Parts: sequence; C-alpha cells; structure tokens
Amino acid sequence: MNRRGYNGAPDGAPFEPWHGWRFSDTSYCDKISLRPLMIDHNDLKLTDYQALAEFRYQIRRFLRYSEGAAREIGLEPQHHQLMLAVKAAREEDGPRIAYLAERLQIQHHSTVELVDRLAKKGLITRARSGNDRREVHVRLTARGERVLEDLTRHTRAELRSAAPALVTNLRKLAIGAKKRRRARPRRSLTPLGRT
Repeated sequence: MNRRGYNGAPDGAPFEPWHGWRFSDTSYCDKISLRPLMIDHNDLKLTDYQALAEFRYQIRRFLRYSEGAAREIGLEPQHHQLMLAVKAAREEDGPRIAYLAERLQIQHHSTVELVDRLAKKGLITRARSGNDRREVHVRLTARGERVLEDLTRHTRAELRSAAPALVTNLRKLAIGAKKRRRARPRRSLTPLGRT
C-alpha cells in the first residue's frame, strides 16, 4: 500500500515542508497550496518576521479569548471546537468521527473520547450509519445548539474587533512574499541540531 506522508510523498520520503505541502479536506474544499505564500529564507527581512509575529500574536489573542469563554461555561476548548465542527459540517446525518478528527487535527481515538465526554454532558448524540454500521455520525442536541449559539455570539463579537489587525498582518505577509517570489528553487528546512 502506498501511504502518503504530510507533504504528499510516500512514507519514508524526506519531509520537505513548503515543497508541495498541501492542507486539504477533499470532502469540503479544494486543495490549498501554501507554496505561493512561502519564500526563500535568504529573502526574509525584519518586516517579514515582524508581520508573522504580529499575525501569530493576534491569532493567539483570539484563541485565548475563545478558550476562556468556553472554560467560563464549563467546557474545554476542544469541546467547543468539536461542537463547532459538528454544526458547520455539511453532512445530512451529521459528521463522522474521522471528519471531526481531521477538523480538530487530533487522533481518531482522541476524538472518540471528546465525543464520549460531550455525550455524557448531553450536548451531542451519536448514531450508527444506516449504510455502514462501523460509521458513527454525531449531532448536536437542542441543549448543545443553545450552548454553541451563546459561545458563538461571544466569540464572533471578539473576532470582529480582532479582524482588522488579523487582516492587516495577513495582507503584509502575502504582499511581502509576493514581491520577493522568484523562480529559483527553494531550500527545505533544516532540522534543529543539523547544519
């Protein structure tokens, strides 16, 4: 079996980020390539580091607020993320565990544990698929819908206040990369401790 690694290469191939690396959810969106945004490290300027640092700072501020709002009502941040992924999924019967694991970027068994915890709190329900009994579909309960709606109202308000800074810094990153993009080959990342 030819399994693929994170960068699309067969397992065992060297890991080369930014060379054909794609994040994708083939069920719901087209493949997105990060390649046009990446730049050769020889072209980096102080402004690139500043823009990236500020962008990550703004993201972290929003995430901290969102995590705090979830904890304030007795949920862990991953519970909130899972509930949001369930609500946003386009599957009529509710998303499958594998879809939720991908959306949260965690292992399948960890997703099952989160689903178990939320089911015990009465926020979600599970149902086996009529077509394949191995598949489990997840849905929000009425209580889960109310809790998620309250959290979403709070986080949306915070996101609206944070959006201008996020957009400004993302634009700086994209424009800076576009200005310096050249046709020459890119170097891969060197793991720490190696020269």
